Amino acid sequence: MKRLEIPAEKARLSEVLDFVLGFAEELGFGKAVLFQLKVCTEEIFVNVASYAYAPDTGMITVTADGSADPLSVTLSFIDSGTPFDPLSKPDPAKFRPFSQAKKGGLGIFITKKLMDEVNYAYQDGRNILTIRKTIAANGEKS
Repeated sequence: MKRLEIPAEKARLSEVLDFVLGFAEELGFGKAVLFQLKVCTEEIFVNVASYAYAPDTGMITVTADGSADPLSVTLSFIDSGTPFDPLSKPDPAKFRPFSQAKKGGLGIFITKKLMDEVNYAYQDGRNILTIRKTIAANGEKS
């Protein structure tokens, strides 16, 4: 398992993306999954940077774990900011034009659709959001 502890500041996003995508690329994930991980990581990190400690700034820890058979990656985003479960909000209404969508919630909805598993826990004063992506040995999504 690898770990990155960094200030939760939007300006540090590129460092978080380098960490996550570098780890996933070393495992052997292709461009399509790397793009999905990029979208999800950016969404999660920017939300923590924007809201978890507002108006102050705090730290975020990103952990990355994975395996080659089956090819999988698990990322956890851990902060000590305001307790918030992004999974508690209902998914956006279907068949609603994008222009009529309510503000907020679309990023976590996309994350839930792109990842195989998304979990939230609040433990020991910390928000822990974990996402997982797995590719079966034959290249199929599990």
